[in-house]
Amino acid sequence: METSNYNENKMGVMPINKLLITMSLPMIISMLVQALYNVVDSIFVSQISENALTAVSLAFPLQNFMIAVGSGTGVGINALLSKFLGEKNFNEANKVANNGIFLAIISYLLFLLIGIFGVRFFFECQTNVVEIIDGGYYYLLICTVCSFGLFGQFVFERLMQSTGKTLYIMLTQGLGAITNIILDPILIFGLFGFPKMGITGAALATVIGQILAMTLAIYLNFTKNHEIKIKIKGFKPDLKTIKKIYSVGIPSIIMGSISSVMTFGMNKIIIVFTSTATAVFGIYFKLQSFVFMPVFGLNNGMVPIVSYNYGARNKDRIIKTIKISIVYAVGMMLIGLCVLQIFPKQILNLFNASNELIIIGVPALKTISLSFIFAGFCVILGSVFQSLGNGVLSLIVSAFRQLVVLLPSAYLLSKTGNLNLVWFAFPISEMASVFLSYIGFRYVYKKEIKPLDDEYEIKSLNNKKEVSINNEANI
Repeated sequence: METSNYNENKMGVMPINKLLITMSLPMIISMLVQALYNVVDSIFVSQISENALTAVSLAFPLQNFMIAVGSGTGVGINALLSKFLGEKNFNEANKVANNGIFLAIISYLLFLLIGIFGVRFFFECQTNVVEIIDGGYYYLLICTVCSFGLFGQFVFERLMQSTGKTLYIMLTQGLGAITNIILDPILIFGLFGFPKMGITGAALATVIGQILAMTLAIYLNFTKNHEIKIKIKGFKPDLKTIKKIYSVGIPSIIMGSISSVMTFGMNKIIIVFTSTATAVFGIYFKLQSFVFMPVFGLNNGMVPIVSYNYGARNKDRIIKTIKISIVYAVGMMLIGLCVLQIFPKQILNLFNASNELIIIGVPALKTISLSFIFAGFCVILGSVFQSLGNGVLSLIVSAFRQLVVLLPSAYLLSKTGNLNLVWFAFPISEMASVFLSYIGFRYVYKKEIKPLDDEYEIKSLNNKKEVSINNEANI
Protein backbone atom coordinates (compact mmCIF):
# COMPACT_ATOMS: atom_id res chain seq x y z
CA MET A 1 0.00 0.00 0.00
CA GLU A 2 1.38 3.43 -0.93
CA THR A 3 1.30 5.94 1.87
CA SER A 4 4.04 8.45 1.13
CA ASN A 5 4.22 11.73 -0.74
CA TYR A 6 0.55 12.53 -0.27
CA ASN A 7 -0.83 15.34 1.88
CA GLU A 8 -3.91 14.79 4.02
CA ASN A 9 -7.06 15.20 1.89
CA LYS A 10 -9.33 18.12 2.89
CA MET A 11 -12.17 15.64 3.51
CA GLY A 12 -10.36 14.49 6.64
CA VAL A 13 -9.45 17.87 8.17
CA MET A 14 -11.62 20.77 6.95
CA PRO A 15 -14.54 21.86 9.23
CA ILE A 16 -17.61 19.88 8.19
CA ASN A 17 -20.01 22.72 7.37
CA LYS A 18 -17.39 24.53 5.29
CA LEU A 19 -16.33 21.25 3.65
CA LEU A 20 -19.91 20.24 2.80
CA ILE A 21 -20.62 23.64 1.26
CA THR A 22 -17.30 23.61 -0.61
CA MET A 23 -17.94 20.11 -1.95
CA SER A 24 -21.66 20.56 -2.64
CA LEU A 25 -22.10 24.11 -3.91
CA PRO A 26 -20.47 23.55 -7.32
CA MET A 27 -22.53 20.36 -7.65
CA ILE A 28 -25.73 22.14 -6.62
CA ILE A 29 -25.11 24.90 -9.16
CA SER A 30 -24.35 22.41 -11.92
CA MET A 31 -27.42 20.34 -10.98
CA LEU A 32 -29.59 23.46 -11.15
CA VAL A 33 -28.23 24.15 -14.61
CA GLN A 34 -29.03 20.53 -15.51
CA ALA A 35 -32.56 20.99 -14.18
CA LEU A 36 -32.89 24.22 -16.16
CA TYR A 37 -32.03 22.56 -19.45
CA ASN A 38 -34.43 19.68 -18.68
CA VAL A 39 -37.26 22.18 -18.25
CA VAL A 40 -36.20 24.37 -21.19
CA ASP A 41 -36.06 21.25 -23.38
CA SER A 42 -39.69 20.44 -22.57
CA ILE A 43 -40.77 24.08 -22.94
CA PHE A 44 -39.42 24.14 -26.49
CA VAL A 45 -40.90 20.72 -27.32
CA SER A 46 -44.30 21.87 -26.01
CA GLN A 47 -44.27 24.62 -28.65
CA ILE A 48 -44.39 21.88 -31.33
CA SER A 49 -47.53 20.18 -30.01
CA GLU A 50 -48.97 18.51 -26.95
CA ASN A 51 -48.37 15.13 -28.64
CA ALA A 52 -44.68 15.99 -28.94
CA LEU A 53 -44.59 16.80 -25.22
CA THR A 54 -46.38 13.52 -24.48
CA ALA A 55 -43.84 11.61 -26.61
CA VAL A 56 -40.97 13.06 -24.57
CA SER A 57 -42.86 12.21 -21.37
CA LEU A 58 -43.35 8.61 -22.48
CA ALA A 59 -39.65 8.40 -23.39
CA PHE A 60 -38.66 9.35 -19.85
CA PRO A 61 -38.69 5.84 -18.27
CA LEU A 62 -36.06 4.51 -20.70
CA GLN A 63 -34.01 7.70 -20.48
CA ASN A 64 -34.20 7.43 -16.71
CA PHE A 65 -33.02 3.82 -16.95
CA MET A 66 -29.91 4.99 -18.81
CA ILE A 67 -29.30 7.62 -16.14
CA ALA A 68 -29.83 4.98 -13.44
CA VAL A 69 -27.17 2.70 -14.93
CA GLY A 70 -24.68 5.56 -15.40
CA SER A 71 -25.40 7.16 -12.04
CA GLY A 72 -25.51 3.87 -10.13
CA THR A 73 -22.18 2.75 -11.54
CA GLY A 74 -20.84 6.20 -10.66
CA VAL A 75 -22.06 5.81 -7.05
CA GLY A 76 -20.16 2.53 -6.76
CA ILE A 77 -17.01 4.09 -8.23
CA ASN A 78 -17.33 7.16 -6.02
CA ALA A 79 -17.91 5.33 -2.73
CA LEU A 80 -15.17 2.74 -3.32
CA LEU A 81 -12.60 5.18 -4.66
CA SER A 82 -13.19 7.65 -1.81
CA LYS A 83 -12.85 4.82 0.72
CA PHE A 84 -9.49 3.73 -0.72
CA LEU A 85 -8.27 7.32 -0.78
CA GLY A 86 -9.27 7.65 2.90
CA GLU A 87 -7.20 4.52 3.62
CA LYS A 88 -4.30 5.93 1.53
CA ASN A 89 -4.53 2.83 -0.69
CA PHE A 90 -3.74 4.52 -4.00
CA ASN A 91 -3.07 1.35 -5.98
CA GLU A 92 -6.61 0.12 -5.36
CA ALA A 93 -8.02 3.59 -6.04
CA ASN A 94 -6.35 3.60 -9.48
CA LYS A 95 -7.74 0.13 -10.17
CA VAL A 96 -11.27 1.36 -9.36
CA ALA A 97 -10.87 4.32 -11.74
CA ASN A 98 -9.73 2.22 -14.69
CA ASN A 99 -12.35 -0.47 -14.24
CA GLY A 100 -15.01 2.22 -13.88
CA ILE A 101 -14.16 3.51 -17.36
CA PHE A 102 -14.42 -0.03 -18.70
CA LEU A 103 -17.91 -0.40 -17.17
CA ALA A 104 -19.03 2.85 -18.82
CA ILE A 105 -18.10 1.40 -22.23
CA ILE A 106 -20.01 -1.82 -21.52
CA SER A 107 -23.06 0.19 -20.41
CA TYR A 108 -23.04 2.17 -23.65
CA LEU A 109 -22.93 -0.99 -25.78
CA LEU A 110 -25.96 -2.35 -23.90
CA PHE A 111 -28.08 0.73 -24.63
CA LEU A 112 -26.85 0.89 -28.21
CA LEU A 113 -28.50 -2.50 -28.74
CA ILE A 114 -31.64 -1.46 -26.85
CA GLY A 115 -31.89 1.67 -28.99
CA ILE A 116 -31.55 -0.16 -32.28
CA PHE A 117 -33.89 -3.05 -31.54
CA GLY A 118 -36.30 -2.01 -28.77
CA VAL A 119 -37.35 1.64 -28.96
CA ARG A 120 -40.38 1.39 -31.27
CA PHE A 121 -41.77 -1.55 -29.31
CA PHE A 122 -41.32 0.49 -26.11
CA PHE A 123 -43.63 3.24 -27.43
CA GLU A 124 -46.16 0.84 -28.95
CA CYS A 125 -46.59 -0.69 -25.48
CA GLN A 126 -47.78 2.66 -24.15
CA THR A 127 -49.94 4.25 -26.86
CA ASN A 128 -51.46 3.72 -30.30
CA VAL A 129 -51.26 7.37 -31.38
CA VAL A 130 -49.06 7.33 -34.50
CA GLU A 131 -47.75 10.89 -34.06
CA ILE A 132 -46.59 10.13 -30.51
CA ILE A 133 -44.98 6.80 -31.52
CA ASP A 134 -43.11 8.22 -34.53
CA GLY A 135 -41.87 11.34 -32.73
CA GLY A 136 -40.86 9.40 -29.64
CA TYR A 137 -39.08 6.72 -31.70
CA TYR A 138 -36.65 9.10 -33.41
CA TYR A 139 -36.13 11.10 -30.20
CA LEU A 140 -35.23 8.06 -28.10
CA LEU A 141 -33.26 6.34 -30.89
CA ILE A 142 -30.83 9.27 -31.02
CA CYS A 143 -30.58 9.42 -27.21
CA THR A 144 -29.66 5.73 -26.94
CA VAL A 145 -27.38 5.34 -29.97
CA CYS A 146 -25.36 8.40 -28.91
CA SER A 147 -25.43 7.65 -25.17
CA PHE A 148 -21.65 7.17 -25.02
CA GLY A 149 -21.52 10.87 -24.09
CA LEU A 150 -23.86 10.30 -21.15
CA PHE A 151 -21.95 7.32 -19.74
CA GLY A 152 -18.55 8.88 -20.34
CA GLN A 153 -19.63 12.07 -18.61
CA PHE A 154 -20.92 10.14 -15.59
CA VAL A 155 -17.76 8.14 -14.96
CA PHE A 156 -15.19 10.89 -15.52
CA GLU A 157 -17.16 13.32 -13.36
CA ARG A 158 -17.34 10.74 -10.55
CA LEU A 159 -13.55 10.33 -10.69
CA MET A 160 -13.15 14.04 -10.03
CA GLN A 161 -15.86 14.03 -7.37
CA SER A 162 -14.11 11.22 -5.48
CA THR A 163 -10.98 13.33 -5.09
CA GLY A 164 -12.92 16.44 -4.01
CA LYS A 165 -12.60 18.35 -7.30
CA THR A 166 -16.28 19.22 -7.59
CA LEU A 167 -15.60 22.67 -9.08
CA TYR A 168 -14.52 20.99 -12.32
CA ILE A 169 -17.77 19.03 -12.40
CA MET A 170 -19.64 22.33 -12.38
CA LEU A 171 -17.70 23.26 -15.51
CA THR A 172 -18.42 20.00 -17.36
CA GLN A 173 -22.11 19.88 -16.48
CA GLY A 174 -22.47 23.58 -17.16
CA LEU A 175 -20.94 23.15 -20.63
CA GLY A 176 -23.31 20.29 -21.46
CA ALA A 177 -26.40 22.07 -20.17
CA ILE A 178 -25.67 25.44 -21.78
CA THR A 179 -24.87 23.73 -25.11
CA ASN A 180 -28.23 21.95 -24.93
CA ILE A 181 -30.13 25.14 -24.10
CA ILE A 182 -28.50 27.04 -27.00
CA LEU A 183 -28.97 24.25 -29.55
CA ASP A 184 -32.57 23.38 -28.60
CA PRO A 185 -34.33 26.30 -30.37
CA ILE A 186 -31.81 26.27 -33.24
CA LEU A 187 -32.32 22.58 -34.10
CA ILE A 188 -36.01 22.29 -33.14
CA PHE A 189 -37.23 25.36 -35.06
CA GLY A 190 -34.51 25.59 -37.74
CA LEU A 191 -32.85 28.90 -36.84
CA PHE A 192 -29.73 30.41 -38.46
CA GLY A 193 -30.02 28.30 -41.59
CA PHE A 194 -30.30 24.94 -39.82
CA PRO A 195 -33.11 22.59 -40.92
CA LYS A 196 -36.26 22.48 -38.78
CA MET A 197 -36.02 19.08 -37.06
CA GLY A 198 -38.72 19.28 -34.37
CA ILE A 199 -38.46 16.64 -31.63
CA THR A 200 -35.44 15.07 -33.36
CA GLY A 201 -33.61 18.37 -32.94
CA ALA A 202 -34.27 18.25 -29.19
CA ALA A 203 -32.61 14.82 -29.03
CA LEU A 204 -29.58 16.00 -31.04
CA ALA A 205 -29.16 19.03 -28.78
CA THR A 206 -29.17 16.72 -25.74
CA VAL A 207 -26.55 14.26 -27.01
CA ILE A 208 -24.24 16.97 -28.40
CA GLY A 209 -24.24 18.61 -24.95
CA GLN A 210 -23.43 15.27 -23.30
CA ILE A 211 -20.57 14.53 -25.71
CA LEU A 212 -18.97 17.94 -25.17
CA ALA A 213 -19.30 17.55 -21.38
CA MET A 214 -17.66 14.12 -21.56
CA THR A 215 -14.80 15.50 -23.66
CA LEU A 216 -14.08 18.26 -21.14
CA ALA A 217 -14.32 15.79 -18.22
CA ILE A 218 -11.74 13.50 -19.85
CA TYR A 219 -9.38 16.45 -20.42
CA LEU A 220 -9.72 17.65 -16.81
CA ASN A 221 -9.05 14.18 -15.42
CA PHE A 222 -5.83 13.81 -17.36
CA THR A 223 -4.58 17.33 -16.61
CA LYS A 224 -5.94 18.20 -13.14
CA ASN A 225 -6.85 15.02 -11.27
CA HIS A 226 -3.41 13.86 -10.12
CA GLU A 227 -4.53 11.75 -7.14
CA ILE A 228 -5.54 8.93 -9.48
CA LYS A 229 -3.83 7.57 -12.57
CA ILE A 230 -5.81 6.42 -15.61
CA LYS A 231 -4.00 3.68 -17.52
CA ILE A 232 -5.25 2.70 -20.96
CA LYS A 233 -2.27 0.74 -22.28
CA GLY A 234 -2.20 -2.82 -21.02
CA PHE A 235 -5.47 -2.50 -19.11
CA LYS A 236 -7.25 -5.72 -18.18
CA PRO A 237 -10.64 -5.85 -16.44
CA ASP A 238 -10.36 -6.87 -12.78
CA LEU A 239 -13.38 -8.93 -11.78
CA LYS A 240 -12.74 -8.44 -8.06
CA THR A 241 -12.75 -4.65 -8.42
CA ILE A 242 -15.82 -4.72 -10.69
CA LYS A 243 -17.63 -6.84 -8.11
CA LYS A 244 -16.81 -4.28 -5.40
CA ILE A 245 -18.03 -1.40 -7.58
CA TYR A 246 -21.29 -3.15 -8.32
CA SER A 247 -21.80 -4.29 -4.72
CA VAL A 248 -22.66 -0.62 -4.09
CA GLY A 249 -23.61 0.33 -7.65
CA ILE A 250 -26.12 -2.38 -8.54
CA PRO A 251 -28.54 -1.51 -5.70
CA SER A 252 -28.34 2.10 -6.88
CA ILE A 253 -28.92 1.03 -10.50
CA ILE A 254 -31.89 -1.10 -9.50
CA MET A 255 -33.17 1.77 -7.37
CA GLY A 256 -33.06 4.11 -10.37
CA SER A 257 -34.58 1.41 -12.56
CA ILE A 258 -37.43 1.04 -10.08
CA SER A 259 -38.13 4.72 -10.72
CA SER A 260 -38.38 3.90 -14.43
CA VAL A 261 -40.80 1.06 -13.68
CA MET A 262 -42.84 3.39 -11.49
CA THR A 263 -42.97 6.08 -14.19
CA PHE A 264 -43.94 3.53 -16.84
CA GLY A 265 -46.64 2.15 -14.53
CA MET A 266 -47.99 5.60 -13.67
CA ASN A 267 -48.15 6.50 -17.37
CA LYS A 268 -50.19 3.34 -17.99
CA ILE A 269 -52.56 4.19 -15.10
CA ILE A 270 -53.20 7.85 -15.92
CA ILE A 271 -53.26 7.63 -19.75
CA VAL A 272 -56.58 5.77 -19.30
CA PHE A 273 -58.06 9.10 -18.18
CA THR A 274 -56.48 11.19 -20.98
CA SER A 275 -53.11 11.58 -22.72
CA THR A 276 -53.00 15.12 -21.28
CA ALA A 277 -52.57 13.56 -17.82
CA THR A 278 -49.41 11.89 -19.13
CA ALA A 279 -48.14 15.24 -20.37
CA VAL A 280 -48.84 16.74 -16.93
CA PHE A 281 -46.94 13.91 -15.27
CA GLY A 282 -44.01 14.52 -17.63
CA ILE A 283 -44.05 18.23 -16.81
CA TYR A 284 -44.02 17.41 -13.10
CA PHE A 285 -40.92 15.27 -13.49
CA LYS A 286 -39.15 18.10 -15.26
CA LEU A 287 -40.22 20.61 -12.60
CA GLN A 288 -39.39 18.43 -9.61
CA SER A 289 -35.81 18.21 -10.88
CA PHE A 290 -35.46 21.87 -9.82
CA VAL A 291 -36.14 20.72 -6.27
CA PHE A 292 -34.44 17.32 -6.24
CA MET A 293 -31.37 18.18 -8.33
CA PRO A 294 -29.94 20.58 -5.70
CA VAL A 295 -30.51 17.88 -3.06
CA PHE A 296 -28.73 15.37 -5.29
CA GLY A 297 -25.93 17.92 -5.64
CA LEU A 298 -25.76 18.07 -1.85
CA ASN A 299 -25.68 14.26 -1.84
CA ASN A 300 -22.80 14.22 -4.31
CA GLY A 301 -20.85 16.43 -1.93
CA MET A 302 -21.84 14.40 1.14
CA VAL A 303 -21.10 10.86 -0.13
CA PRO A 304 -17.32 11.19 -0.57
CA ILE A 305 -17.06 12.98 2.81
CA VAL A 306 -18.87 10.14 4.61
CA SER A 307 -16.98 7.44 2.66
CA TYR A 308 -13.61 9.09 3.23
CA ASN A 309 -14.13 9.53 6.97
CA TYR A 310 -15.48 6.00 7.25
CA GLY A 311 -12.25 4.79 5.67
CA ALA A 312 -10.36 7.04 8.10
CA ARG A 313 -12.53 5.68 11.02
CA ASN A 314 -13.68 9.15 12.10
CA LYS A 315 -17.17 8.77 13.60
CA ASP A 316 -17.68 12.38 14.70
CA ARG A 317 -17.16 13.76 11.18
CA ILE A 318 -19.54 11.15 9.73
CA ILE A 319 -22.37 12.00 12.15
CA LYS A 320 -21.94 15.76 11.78
CA THR A 321 -21.96 15.45 7.97
CA ILE A 322 -25.22 13.49 8.06
CA LYS A 323 -26.96 15.93 10.42
CA ILE A 324 -26.00 19.06 8.48
CA SER A 325 -26.94 17.41 5.17
CA ILE A 326 -30.43 16.56 6.44
CA VAL A 327 -31.01 20.15 7.59
CA TYR A 328 -29.97 21.57 4.21
CA ALA A 329 -31.95 18.97 2.23
CA VAL A 330 -35.19 19.51 4.16
CA GLY A 331 -34.81 23.29 3.72
CA MET A 332 -34.42 22.92 -0.06
CA MET A 333 -37.50 20.69 -0.28
CA LEU A 334 -39.62 23.15 1.71
CA ILE A 335 -38.70 25.94 -0.72
CA GLY A 336 -39.79 23.71 -3.62
CA LEU A 337 -43.05 22.90 -1.85
CA CYS A 338 -43.89 26.59 -1.38
CA VAL A 339 -43.19 27.43 -5.04
CA LEU A 340 -45.42 24.66 -6.43
CA GLN A 341 -48.19 25.42 -3.95
CA ILE A 342 -48.27 29.15 -4.76
CA PHE A 343 -47.52 29.32 -8.51
CA PRO A 344 -48.75 26.08 -10.19
CA LYS A 345 -50.80 27.77 -12.94
CA GLN A 346 -48.07 30.27 -13.86
CA ILE A 347 -45.52 27.45 -14.10
CA LEU A 348 -47.76 25.28 -16.30
CA ASN A 349 -48.32 28.20 -18.67
CA LEU A 350 -44.60 28.06 -19.50
CA PHE A 351 -45.40 24.80 -21.33
CA ASN A 352 -47.94 26.27 -23.74
CA ALA A 353 -50.65 24.75 -21.53
CA SER A 354 -54.15 24.15 -22.87
CA ASN A 355 -57.19 24.67 -20.63
CA GLU A 356 -57.41 20.91 -20.08
CA LEU A 357 -53.75 20.74 -19.07
CA ILE A 358 -54.26 23.58 -16.56
CA ILE A 359 -57.37 21.92 -15.09
CA ILE A 360 -55.52 18.62 -14.61
CA GLY A 361 -52.10 20.08 -13.81
CA VAL A 362 -52.83 22.55 -10.98
CA PRO A 363 -54.25 20.01 -8.49
CA ALA A 364 -51.63 17.48 -9.63
CA LEU A 365 -48.69 19.76 -8.80
CA LYS A 366 -50.20 20.87 -5.50
CA THR A 367 -50.89 17.31 -4.36
CA ILE A 368 -47.67 15.63 -5.50
CA SER A 369 -45.50 18.39 -4.02
CA LEU A 370 -46.81 17.52 -0.53
CA SER A 371 -44.38 14.59 -0.70
CA PHE A 372 -41.49 17.09 -0.63
CA ILE A 373 -42.07 17.52 3.13
CA PHE A 374 -40.66 14.03 3.71
CA ALA A 375 -38.41 13.47 0.69
CA GLY A 376 -35.31 15.42 1.79
CA PHE A 377 -34.83 13.26 4.89
CA CYS A 378 -35.23 10.03 2.89
CA VAL A 379 -32.88 11.06 0.07
CA ILE A 380 -30.03 11.87 2.47
CA LEU A 381 -30.36 8.65 4.46
CA GLY A 382 -30.51 6.63 1.25
CA SER A 383 -27.17 8.09 0.19
CA VAL A 384 -25.71 7.43 3.65
CA PHE A 385 -26.59 3.76 3.23
CA GLN A 386 -24.77 3.70 -0.11
CA SER A 387 -21.70 5.57 1.08
CA LEU A 388 -21.22 3.07 3.94
CA GLY A 389 -21.53 0.06 1.62
CA ASN A 390 -25.16 -0.77 2.50
CA GLY A 391 -26.69 0.01 -0.88
CA VAL A 392 -29.18 -2.87 -0.52
CA LEU A 393 -30.98 -0.87 2.18
CA SER A 394 -31.47 2.02 -0.25
CA LEU A 395 -32.84 -0.49 -2.72
CA ILE A 396 -35.30 -1.92 -0.19
CA VAL A 397 -36.60 1.52 0.80
CA SER A 398 -36.94 2.65 -2.83
CA ALA A 399 -38.67 -0.55 -3.95
CA PHE A 400 -41.05 -0.42 -1.00
CA ARG A 401 -41.92 3.23 -1.63
CA GLN A 402 -42.45 3.03 -5.39
CA LEU A 403 -43.58 -0.54 -6.10
CA VAL A 404 -45.22 -1.70 -2.87
CA VAL A 405 -46.92 1.58 -1.88
CA LEU A 406 -47.01 4.16 -4.71
CA LEU A 407 -48.13 2.12 -7.74
CA PRO A 408 -50.74 0.00 -5.90
CA SER A 409 -52.08 3.14 -4.19
CA ALA A 410 -52.30 4.98 -7.52
CA TYR A 411 -54.06 2.02 -9.13
CA LEU A 412 -56.60 1.69 -6.32
CA LEU A 413 -57.26 5.44 -6.29
CA SER A 414 -57.73 5.40 -10.08
CA LYS A 415 -60.62 2.99 -9.59
CA THR A 416 -62.57 5.85 -8.00
CA GLY A 417 -62.70 7.48 -11.43
CA ASN A 418 -61.27 10.68 -9.96
CA LEU A 419 -57.85 11.57 -11.45
CA ASN A 420 -57.20 14.15 -8.72
CA LEU A 421 -57.17 11.40 -6.09
CA VAL A 422 -54.49 9.41 -7.97
CA TRP A 423 -51.85 12.05 -7.22
CA PHE A 424 -52.21 11.44 -3.45
CA ALA A 425 -50.28 8.19 -3.97
CA PHE A 426 -47.06 10.27 -3.92
CA PRO A 427 -47.31 11.78 -0.40
CA ILE A 428 -48.68 8.48 0.92
CA SER A 429 -45.65 6.57 -0.39
CA GLU A 430 -43.18 9.18 0.89
CA MET A 431 -44.60 8.93 4.43
CA ALA A 432 -44.03 5.18 4.31
CA SER A 433 -40.47 5.84 3.10
CA VAL A 434 -39.70 8.03 6.14
CA PHE A 435 -40.53 5.19 8.52
CA LEU A 436 -38.48 2.59 6.62
CA SER A 437 -35.52 4.99 6.16
CA TYR A 438 -35.39 5.61 9.92
CA ILE A 439 -35.40 1.87 10.67
CA GLY A 440 -32.63 1.37 8.09
CA PHE A 441 -30.49 4.13 9.57
CA ARG A 442 -30.74 2.65 13.06
CA TYR A 443 -29.47 -0.64 11.63
CA VAL A 444 -26.58 1.03 9.78
CA TYR A 445 -25.65 3.10 12.82
CA LYS A 446 -25.37 0.03 15.05
CA LYS A 447 -23.54 -2.03 12.45
CA GLU A 448 -21.16 0.48 10.83
CA ILE A 449 -20.93 3.76 12.75
CA LYS A 450 -21.19 2.91 16.47
CA PRO A 451 -18.30 0.35 16.35
CA LEU A 452 -15.99 3.21 15.39
CA ASP A 453 -16.23 4.36 19.04
CA ASP A 454 -14.67 1.08 20.19
CA GLU A 455 -11.90 1.40 17.60
CA TYR A 456 -11.20 4.94 18.82
CA GLU A 457 -10.99 3.81 22.46
CA ILE A 458 -8.63 0.94 21.58
CA LYS A 459 -6.45 3.30 19.54
CA SER A 460 -6.37 5.82 22.43
CA LEU A 461 -5.37 3.13 24.93
CA ASN A 462 -2.61 1.90 22.63
CA ASN A 463 -1.34 5.46 22.23
CA LYS A 464 -1.31 5.96 26.02
CA LYS A 465 0.56 2.70 26.53
CA GLU A 466 3.08 3.71 23.88
CA VAL A 467 3.62 7.10 25.56
CA SER A 468 3.99 5.41 28.96
CA ILE A 469 6.57 2.94 27.64
CA ASN A 470 8.53 5.74 25.98
CA ASN A 471 8.49 7.77 29.22
CA GLU A 472 9.73 4.79 31.26
CA ALA A 473 12.47 4.18 28.70
CA ASN A 474 13.54 7.81 28.93
CA ILE A 475 13.64 7.58 32.72
